[in-house]
Order: sequence, then structure tokens, then C-alpha cells
Amino acid sequence: MAISPAEASEMVRKKDIRSRWLLSAPALILIAVAGVGPLLIVVLYSFLAPGNYGDVKWEFSTDAWFNVFLSRDIFDDTVTLADAHLSIFLRSIQLAVVTTVLCVIFGFPTAYFIATRPVHTRQIWLFLITIPFWTNMLIRAFAIQEVIRNEGIVNSLLMGLGLIAAPIPMMFSDFAILVGMTYVFLPLMVLPLYASIDKLDFRLIEAAYDLYASRFNVLMRVIVPLVKPGLIAGSILVFIPALSSYVIPRVLGGGKNLMIGNLIELQFGQGRNWPLGASLSVTLVIVVLFAMLYYVRNASRSGGSHG
Repeated sequence: MAISPAEASEMVRKKDIRSRWLLSAPALILIAVAGVGPLLIVVLYSFLAPGNYGDVKWEFSTDAWFNVFLSRDIFDDTVTLADAHLSIFLRSIQLAVVTTVLCVIFGFPTAYFIATRPVHTRQIWLFLITIPFWTNMLIRAFAIQEVIRNEGIVNSLLMGLGLIAAPIPMMFSDFAILVGMTYVFLPLMVLPLYASIDKLDFRLIEAAYDLYASRFNVLMRVIVPLVKPGLIAGSILVFIPALSSYVIPRVLGGGKNLMIGNLIELQFGQGRNWPLGASLSVTLVIVVLFAMLYYVRNASRSGGSHG
């Protein structure tokens, strides 16, 4: 029986779809096993009871979720807000937001500088930006510690110039954490911004100047809207790891300025409350998902407004 052209086209299309699924199968299986699987285990643990010496008891319980933001008095069962957890969550979000803003402030001019260099020198500048990725984050955190500690480079230089009489205490504070995270995550902002600025049509900037626009107006009304996709991508790449950062607050915060990652580690370690640690982890994932949805929604709106 003869096959019509439409049926033949449909068969080719279905065969192409099957081939794509088969080619994608190894990656999908890896994502399911290495990504979704551990997350499901964490979600399961969050609904169990804590064991006596760590681990979990296979008994259904919602106490871990209750204790994420609330606490019950052991004497009269009075329910109050878990101030410690809330303050750590708020501090983590604030530090992540400020880190993202600082990375934009320092990353935007850096990316613009690289994008406006001669073509044969841009690769050198990009190479210099990516060099820190060759070093472990722990080593970079200790490097920042050597810069800002009481006997570090900054205080030694200021005292040598006679500008201060005693070292300025900077270690083990939110300031130290901000310095460390900005230094570590800055390349994650520079690279997407550079990719957007590199595609920028600089004739539009010249046209804006010809129409007597000020430098500020050119920046805010021409350059920033055109490089907004790179700005949003860089913000996502910085905000998410900054929010869940563990090593930098541990080294530069000195254990006094905890972030969400340190609180989760504390529950799985010294606290021996795995369900609470799991529920905190899932809460962190939910916060990250909401942040990503916000950024993606902003990106789609900006894309639609320029379309």
C-alpha cells in the first residue's frame, strides 16, 4: 500500500523524536540518579524523626518542618518564632543580595573594559579573569584572610602610612564575608556581562551622544537595557551560590556569623538532627527556586518589552 507524503513526513518526525529521546537518555538518567534522587532522599528525611545519635528514625513526623521557623517551649509548650533560624535566613539573603550588587558594581565596568579592548588582547584579559577558578575556594578564602586580618596587608599598609594607630578589626564579621564572596563570585558576573557587551552595537551609543544624551542617560537607557540578559544571568550565577555559601562564612565569619549553609551543616554534624537539616535544605532549595523564577520572569518581561 502506498504511503502518502503526509504519512511519510509524520513517520520521519516520530523517528526523529525517538532518536532524540534515545540520545538524551544517558543525560536524563544521570540527572535523575545524581540530581533528583538525592533531593528526594532529603525530602523524605525531612518528614522523619531524628535518631538518638544522628541518622533518622523511620517514623513519620512533621516536627522538623515545624522547627524551621517556629519553636516550642519545653516547659509550657508555648509556640514562638525561631528567632535564630529567621535571623540566619535573613542574614544569608541580605549578604547574597549585597554580594550580587557589589559584583554588578565591580563587574560591569570590568566587562565593559574588556569588551572595548582590541580583539587580539581580549583573550588575555578573559584569561586573567578566569585564573581564580584554577584555585580551590578554600585557598581563596584563606588568601582573603591574609589580606584583611589584623596583621594582614591592608592594616599593615595603613599603619605603615601612618593613617591608623591600631589595626582595624575586619575579620570574623559580615564585612569579611562580603569581601570574600565578592572576590570569589566576581568572575561569574563578569563573564556573562562580557558576552552581552561584546554583542552590543556601539553605533547606538554614538547615536545617543549625537542626540545630546548625557553619559548617565546613555548608560541607563541604552547600554543597560541592551545588556540586561547578561546582567540577569550574572545575577543568578552570583546570588545562588552566595546564598548557599558554606566555606567563606566558615573561614571569614569565624563561626559567629552563620549563613544557611553553616546552619544546615550544624544540624547534620554537632546538632545530630538530620530531619531538621533536611527541612532547612529543602527550604533553601525553595528560596532559590523563587529567586530564579523572579529573575526569569524579569528577563521575559524585558525581552517582551524590547521585542
